[in-house]
Amino acid sequence: MSDVEPGPSARQVELLEAAYEYVLTHGLAEMSLRPLAATIASSPRVLMFLWGSKDGLIKALLDRARADELAILGHLRRGDDAAPVGLARAAEQVWAWLAAREHRPLLRLWAEAYTRSLVEPDGPWAGFARATVDDWLGVLATHQPTVERAGADGSARRTLALAVLRGALLDLLATDDEPRVSAAVDLQLRLLQEAH
Repeated sequence: MSDVEPGPSARQVELLEAAYEYVLTHGLAEMSLRPLAATIASSPRVLMFLWGSKDGLIKALLDRARADELAILGHLRRGDDAAPVGLARAAEQVWAWLAAREHRPLLRLWAEAYTRSLVEPDGPWAGFARATVDDWLGVLATHQPTVERAGADGSARRTLALAVLRGALLDLLATDDEPRVSAAVDLQLRLLQEAH
């Protein structure tokens, strides 16, 4: 007998994708199973059966959002044989993606999940904020030269770059003032480059 658990059914995948599209538009804060189920052509009972609880569904939706984040990061990671572009250039590429208007729904969902993970550290949000910090720091590290990456200064530099990107992202989501926020990011990245 095999210990391998069967993967999700085609219907479960279909419902998760539909629920994901729903929360990209409506968020997770006030998500109620009844309106969600009606929108995605299901029922609260089916959703409870498939995910065990509302928290189980939220956890699956957060995992789905993180899968999108990891796919983005996969495009930013350099190959083993590629030379690192440098921290400032990598942060510039990350910011270009973050600032694109079509990514705002995912980033609003990310901000909501990140914040809930901080104020409600138990349940479906557990570990979300920490995991995303680690994900992004890992990508930024791959773009640093090996000598810089390994030192304490390299760690501080990528932490600073991430702090600038995250702060700018929150400002952008709050104000929608992309030209002002992008100018600030560009200035900080130039300073980061010059300081090296």
